[in-house]
Amino acid sequence: MESVMKSSTREEKLTYLLEKRVSEEKYTFDDLVLVMELLRSEGGCPWDIEQTHKSIRNDFIEEAYEVIEAIDTDNPVLLREELGDVLLNVVFHARIEDEKGTFDALDVTNDICVKMIHRHPHVFADVTVKDSENVLENWEKIKGEEKQRITFTDKLRAIPPMYPALLRAQKVGKKASCFDFADAESVYAKLYEEIDELRAAEQSGVKEDISEELGDLLLTVTSLARKLGVNSEEALFNATNKFISRFERLENAVAKEGGDIENMTMEELDAVWDKLKHQKA
Repeated sequence: MESVMKSSTREEKLTYLLEKRVSEEKYTFDDLVLVMELLRSEGGCPWDIEQTHKSIRNDFIEEAYEVIEAIDTDNPVLLREELGDVLLNVVFHARIEDEKGTFDALDVTNDICVKMIHRHPHVFADVTVKDSENVLENWEKIKGEEKQRITFTDKLRAIPPMYPALLRAQKVGKKASCFDFADAESVYAKLYEEIDELRAAEQSGVKEDISEELGDLLLTVTSLARKLGVNSEEALFNATNKFISRFERLENAVAKEGGDIENMTMEELDAVWDKLKHQKA
C-alpha cells in the first residue's frame, strides 16, 4: 500500500480510506500515517496544519494519563481507545518531522525494533539470563553503552527532569546505588534528622531555607519508599484518593447530623474523621 499511496493523488488517497471504511476492513498503521498526511496537507484540517511539537506537547501528556486511568480502572474498552490516542500523537509528531525531511513514522518503528532486538540478546542472540532481574541488569548495561553513559552522574542526568518529582527522585536514588542507605532503618534515622533541620529552618523564617529543607525531607521519603519496595508516586496517588473518599464520608456524616463542616472547629472535625477511619468504607 505504501508505494502505491506515495504516487497517488490526494483524491485517490481519500477514496482509498473511505472505501476501506465502507467495507469495514481494518485500518493498519500505514493507514493511520496516511490519515495524518491528509490532515496536515493542503486542503486538510486547518487545526492540524497549524500544530507544532510544542503546541501538542501537553496533549501527549494528557493522553498518557488517560491510558493510566484505563489501566487503573481495569477498563479494556477505554484502554483500547486511549492507546489509539497515544499512537495518534506518535504519528502526529513523526509527520511534523517527515515534512521537514528529518524522519518519518516508519523510521520511528524501525528504530524501536532495532533497539528492542539489541536490548534482548537473551531472545535474539546467545546470551543466557537467570531471571527478570538479570534481564533488567543487562538492559541497563546495554542502554548505558548505547548512550555512552559512563559515570554515575551521566546516568543521573539522563533521567528526564520533566518526570513527576517523586518519580524522578526515586529513580535518581536507585541509580545512585553506590551512595545509598544500607536499609530502611538507616533511612528512618535520616528522616528524623531532616525533620529537625526543617523545624530549624522554619524558626529562622527564611523561605528559601524552609523550601530547601522540605525538599530534602521529601527526597529522603522517596529513599524510604525504595527500601520498603514501594513506588512513592503510586503511594501518594493512593493516599490522595483515600483522603478524598474519607473527606466525602466526613462531609456526608456531618450533613446527616444537620451540621456544616465550614462552621465546625478542627477539633470537632478531627473527632468525626478519627471515628470514620476505623469504620469500613
